[in-house]
Amino acid sequence: MKALVYHGPGRTAWEEVPDPVLLRPTDAIVRVDTTTICGTDLHILKGDVPAVTDGRILGHEGVGTITEVGSAVTSVAVGDRVLISCISACGACSYCHQGLYAHCLAEEGASGIGWILGHLIDGTQAELVRVPFADNSVYRLPDSVSDRAAVMLSDILPTGFEIGVRYGRVTPGDVVAVVGAGPVGLAAMMTAGLYGAARVIALDTNAHRLEQATGFGATDGVDSSTDDWRELVMALTDGLGVDVAIEAVGIPETFEACTRIVRPGGSVANVGVHGAPVELALQDLWIMDLTISMGLVSTSTTPMLLKLVTQDKLSAERFATHDFALADILEAYDTFARAADTGALKVILSR
Repeated sequence: MKALVYHGPGRTAWEEVPDPVLLRPTDAIVRVDTTTICGTDLHILKGDVPAVTDGRILGHEGVGTITEVGSAVTSVAVGDRVLISCISACGACSYCHQGLYAHCLAEEGASGIGWILGHLIDGTQAELVRVPFADNSVYRLPDSVSDRAAVMLSDILPTGFEIGVRYGRVTPGDVVAVVGAGPVGLAAMMTAGLYGAARVIALDTNAHRLEQATGFGATDGVDSSTDDWRELVMALTDGLGVDVAIEAVGIPETFEACTRIVRPGGSVANVGVHGAPVELALQDLWIMDLTISMGLVSTSTTPMLLKLVTQDKLSAERFATHDFALADILEAYDTFARAADTGALKVILSR
């Protein structure tokens, strides 16, 4: 089969590799029909995720058709069309029992890490993929949900919702700021309304993304490249600051921006993947009664979000802006990496 193989920072190749095989009774082999590229994949290419080693097949998002299942798999069968979760969960360890699948203690990949596809084992940017713990890590899809919508449930929608909205403790009537109007930031904006946010302020340096944000639930947009960006945010909150600030970029400057616009008693929820240390000004923040949260998505909300997508309560297909054949994945990476110029949100790669 063909797959996108990582060969160190800045180097990937679409090349021939062996087909995956079942290694455990709980595995499934899935023919990848649709996949996409994540901002985390770009962090990998920059060298920000050193656990990804030479020879690894990238990708942790996908929709496909099951071609083979292990003897212990009971919830899905050959021929089923399924969503592949970015998190693999054994379903039996203490963290899985808590719904904290991000820290699954199974030995697959590494104990304590649920994100293994395209990270610690071969991933979904390929013609076929082995999915461990199939009973807990893939979801059968209704015919009414398109691949384009379903693939957004692999990662970005549960990430924005769980790590941004839920960890940020959004409550009805809150003013929420989302710093970074990329796909995950937009997912946080789209799902903030599920918890009753009254106002959602999008911050970004890209005018096109700020314009797009209004279609994902943002009520206001602020260009964070201007000198008075903080004053503009504060003016939208009667000078008090936002109730919840969600960081969705992954650089020190955007995290610091969140701490500068949140009100006393508010929350800062870090969603972005950081590759460099961030300075925390505790000498200024300790007195503000802030809650600062962060984490890796567990995808425990995926079934609920799938129901909302199925009932057209969430327009997940809105994220898809560009389409490519799977074999053109290097071109797709270039388009996604130059999102400021191309206007890309999520690129769709189809078999």
